[in-house]
Amino acid sequence: MLIKRDMLFTPAGKNRPLHIWLPEDYETSQERYPVMYFFDGHNLFLDEDATYGKSWGLLDFLQSWAKPLIVVGIECGHEGDERLVEYCPYHFHGRFWGDLLGTGDKTMRFMTEELKPMIDREYRTIPGREATAIGGSSMGGLMSLYAIVKYNRVYSRAACVSSTISPCMPELRADIAASPMAPGTRIYLSWGTKEAGVRRPKKNGDFETPAAKNNLELARLLEEKGARTWVFCQRGGSHCEASWEKQVPGFMEHLWLEP
Repeated sequence: MLIKRDMLFTPAGKNRPLHIWLPEDYETSQERYPVMYFFDGHNLFLDEDATYGKSWGLLDFLQSWAKPLIVVGIECGHEGDERLVEYCPYHFHGRFWGDLLGTGDKTMRFMTEELKPMIDREYRTIPGREATAIGGSSMGGLMSLYAIVKYNRVYSRAACVSSTISPCMPELRADIAASPMAPGTRIYLSWGTKEAGVRRPKKNGDFETPAAKNNLELARLLEEKGARTWVFCQRGGSHCEASWEKQVPGFMEHLWLEP
């Protein structure tokens, strides 16, 4: 069952749509369910809602998937640079995006202190860390990585798909080094071979691109902190929903089903 409702996004003082999936048996059972939060909620379920007319196909996937869970997607801001600013947890001056004062930590505080309590209050969730995950792509992937590092007390699993990490490597290294990682942390990291400005094959191909090297470095640092990681190179993968849809079964299995 797919629900759409608005919620006040207090950091911006604006309403933002929520796209919420409840398991098929939600209304006929008394079960409680794990919850996975996603960025760019409009791109998750229905092609007609997606920015570029193609969604991740999560509706079809969840209707037939073995593990019932609640999925909560929060829609991004669509005016000007709202998404870029609200989905960036760092400040930059003259690097990559020019001067950018990211408000991503305010976004995460909203999700942790306002959105999650509301979902736990109004729906039958399993509210504990072990049953709470987060995911996203591109800037949403960066935010999911930031969340699993800085808000590890809340989220135990993260799908970081084609994450925009190259501009943020110094900051990410510092945050990982300074942040405790609780047992049971699971993190999926991915990139596609047709994204990140790759123009020609390298000697060892897929694993010599900047995206590959950065994801592999982050996986190593996260493993050293005690997290379990999966690194996936999507051959032929582009920076788009059609490619990310193909990764859904893999990251959901890694995060939720594997022992």
